[in-house]
Amino acid sequence: MERDGRRRNPYQLTDETPVYVISVAAQLSGLHPQTLRQYDRLGLVSPDRTAGRGRRYSARDIELLRTVQQLSQEEGINLAGIKRIIELENQVAALQARVAELSSAVEGAAAAMQQREAAVHASYRRDLVPYQDVQQASALVVWRPKRSPEA
Repeated sequence: MERDGRRRNPYQLTDETPVYVISVAAQLSGLHPQTLRQYDRLGLVSPDRTAGRGRRYSARDIELLRTVQQLSQEEGINLAGIKRIIELENQVAALQARVAELSSAVEGAAAAMQQREAAVHASYRRDLVPYQDVQQASALVVWRPKRSPEA
């Protein structure tokens, strides 16, 4: 299973597939393996673990390590700030996914409502005359009794 809970083909490699051992991840990210361990302890980058508790990094983890390094070295942000930035970016991504999901649900509900409305309109009886309310003040009625045939 992936981190988001969906099942995937175990032989298909994705950005989330944990394949790199710590030495390779350190080399790919340009960081020392001890730095990767420290980032893991701080919760900045949390790689998957093997049954023997060895770290396995994914391509997404490597990209995150590079981002942490850039924020730290080039932007001068401390590790606590970087952790907060990562948490907020993850929260924004989750909220954007939720908004997309809710938008899709609203669109589906609107389409269903339009279909039901069309069905109601189609069920109207066509032999009835539409009722029009006549205002009392605008009509004048004159009543004359019928003449009886005897008169």
